[in-house]
Amino acid sequence: MKLYVCWGTFQTIRPGGHPCHNAYQALRMAGHDPEVVKVHGLGIGPRFVHVMTEGRKQIEQLTGQPAVPVLVTDEGELIWDSHRIIDWAEANPQRSSAVAGSRPVAQ
Repeated sequence: MKLYVCWGTFQTIRPGGHPCHNAYQALRMAGHDPEVVKVHGLGIGPRFVHVMTEGRKQIEQLTGQPAVPVLVTDEGELIWDSHRIIDWAEANPQRSSAVAGSRPVAQ
């Protein structure tokens, strides 16, 4: 699984939090450990202000738009927009082989 982000997964003082951070945290809270790919540049606002790095160009080829975060699941599903990634993470928690709270049975 890969999570494409702008410059990182750090929190900012932006109201509602930074979208890349929010998506990353939701995936981690759901037990996923995504490979984080930093695309840098700027892909929001009017097109004439976009700074199209190779990473942003790759995102635009994948999704038709240059904004991140973008999640590529292990199954190859593309999900972009932090809210949609958060919804996906909550609906698809990582399953472990052990059931939480269970104990081995003594033999």
